[in-house]
Amino acid sequence: MLTAEVALYPQKTTNASQIISSSLESLERHKLQAKVGSISTILQGNEDEIWTGLKTMFDQAKKQSEVNMVVTLTNSAS
Repeated sequence: MLTAEVALYPQKTTNASQIISSSLESLERHKLQAKVGSISTILQGNEDEIWTGLKTMFDQAKKQSEVNMVVTLTNSAS
């Protein structure tokens, strides 16, 4: 099991909230537990699910804007 804390920062746009929401919605087809916070989202799942989910989020966001993505990963039990 991995846990990832991820934050997206769309650049050069006035639609940052929409881009972030769209990116989070793209996770719905994956088997990840997601806890959305005010500035970041916590994802939990196996390694393949986490890496695929992060790529999906980034790919969805970059379709709409330049984007910075900050991720912290851990495999330790919380």
